[in-house]
Amino acid sequence: MRILAIETSCDETALAVVEADGDLKNPHFSVVVNQVASQIKLHAKFGGVVPSLAKREHLKNLPILFNKIFKSKKNKIDIKSIDLVAVTVGPGLEPALWTGIIFAKEIHKKYFNQSIPLIGTSHLEGHLFSFLLSQPKKINKIFPAIGLIVSGGHTNLILLESLKKYKKLGETKDDAIGESFDKVARLLNLPYPGGPELEKLALKGNPRAINFPSPMIGQKNYNFSYSGLKTSVLYYLKKLGSSANDFSLTKNQKQILKNIESQGNLKADIAASFQYAALNVIANKSVKAIKEFKAKSIMIGGGVSANQALRKAIQEKIIKEKASAELIVPQFSYCLDNGAMIAVAGYISYLKKKNYPLEAQGIMDIS
Repeated sequence: MRILAIETSCDETALAVVEADGDLKNPHFSVVVNQVASQIKLHAKFGGVVPSLAKREHLKNLPILFNKIFKSKKNKIDIKSIDLVAVTVGPGLEPALWTGIIFAKEIHKKYFNQSIPLIGTSHLEGHLFSFLLSQPKKINKIFPAIGLIVSGGHTNLILLESLKKYKKLGETKDDAIGESFDKVARLLNLPYPGGPELEKLALKGNPRAINFPSPMIGQKNYNFSYSGLKTSVLYYLKKLGSSANDFSLTKNQKQILKNIESQGNLKADIAASFQYAALNVIANKSVKAIKEFKAKSIMIGGGVSANQALRKAIQEKIIKEKASAELIVPQFSYCLDNGAMIAVAGYISYLKKKNYPLEAQGIMDIS
């Protein structure tokens, strides 16, 4: 089966064509083409994604990517070879989601006369199943497994008994891990997007220099919270002389940042200490879940899964706790928002005869 997948949940316009076969016990995927149009430069001057601008760019980029795939001499893909169209319906920014949904409906009607399935797909399930793009061997031997979704908008722990049966163990109760990275990066006056920049700066610092809290690390549940940690960094900066009461950079804060940058590795130490506190709780709760449910593996999806410190923290915790679980992470291009992961999620939904309504759902749980 050849799948055309469309992803517009936030600020990445993505289309992919993926070939899929096999059943839920042994699916196989081959990416034919995976096109992504980034909006980073557009949103950088605002320090975050502006929904109205994201919608405008999706409207512009969707036909461009479609033509690159089906009308360019380079790819030579016949539109009539598509057997299934999958489109993200949530969660995400509703104005952005609607652009993909409407485009999918138009393509479905124009080129297929509604003769092939068009299914709504979960963005979260895309991240959850993105590990399948790395084609793990003997997939039946990786379950039960723990799924960890870490991105700008989500922090979820999921227990997977199989590709067909899974349930949420816990989630963030306020800010997502990626959002906290971006906000702390902004406090440190790092370029947008802040998460990768903070990770890069943290490599130069001492992760134990400042004792920032790892919220909820001692609680028995599998939930997370990052609002307090983010605020701890702000208060630390304020103690250095800042009088700001929000996350904007006032003139006084800018002066404080200049002072920090003049004090050797202090700025890098702040970044490293924050990152350690943030990732420590994820590593602890992930491995706790592995042990409790006797999981054979843990797979990570979402933009923050590209963070090398996160992978290292989980791997080291697995070894320390003698958990004997395999760490599975997709290659970098499939960690970020992309169409290929939506094709995978769409195929899994197709096999399960599951179809989300073709309407934008800004808030949508894993199910």
